[in-house]
Amino acid sequence: MQFPEIVNLTTYPIADPDFRAACKAEYDATGILSMPGFVTPKAIKTIHDEGQANEDKVFATTAQHTVYLSAPDPNFAPEHPRNRLVTSSKGCITDDLMPADSALRTLYNADDFRGFLCEVLGEQALYEYADPLSSINLHFAKTGQELGWHFDNSSFAITLMVQAPEQGGQFEYVSDVRDADSGEMGFDTVGDILDGKAEVNTVTAEAGTLVFFRGRNSIHRVAPNDGARTRMLAVLAYNTEPGVSLSPEARMTFYGRTE
Repeated sequence: MQFPEIVNLTTYPIADPDFRAACKAEYDATGILSMPGFVTPKAIKTIHDEGQANEDKVFATTAQHTVYLSAPDPNFAPEHPRNRLVTSSKGCITDDLMPADSALRTLYNADDFRGFLCEVLGEQALYEYADPLSSINLHFAKTGQELGWHFDNSSFAITLMVQAPEQGGQFEYVSDVRDADSGEMGFDTVGDILDGKAEVNTVTAEAGTLVFFRGRNSIHRVAPNDGARTRMLAVLAYNTEPGVSLSPEARMTFYGRTE
């Protein structure tokens, strides 16, 4: 499948400078950019079918972690927001299991798409991961599975909804809770969010929706899937420098193998 068959270029003229500037302005102002119907129904169906065909190769994990994705700090009590644990459970198909001619891979590698991402994100260039597992991941969340509240270590995330759940499974976030660069961790606000006392923003995406999200300082989660239909989400991961690999320890944790 060729790139013009994958992206709805009529609705999203991603090579147009004015369109790129408008997308960047929205992303810069809000930290999120949602683009419903970005990928065509035909392309989404092929990506979905590839995922189903390889579902027996999914690596499934359930783990508890802090919202900061780091080990608990003994300087704080276990019930302190710094150390409180949340649960994440999901399955994942890794990059090396994606067919060479997959529409997902064509999208990931397309110069026009990567140029559009660079403009919106304000990056000079974007590069795939050097390891064979991490660039393209297809995540599966079955009934009851969720992604617990957390901050990202990376400055941006690009995701594509492949199959939305029947109910639940919505993306929830609160912007600018911490300032990682200054060391302000936003403990009070994090505590309120974990206790269900804070107002959160919600994004419900249908199949074909591309989402940019700035999650380093904005806490976010994927709520539990409350329906029978599996939520299927593609994560398109890029680096701003060439030759970067996810650490062997992280690969073992996320994928159950290192290569």
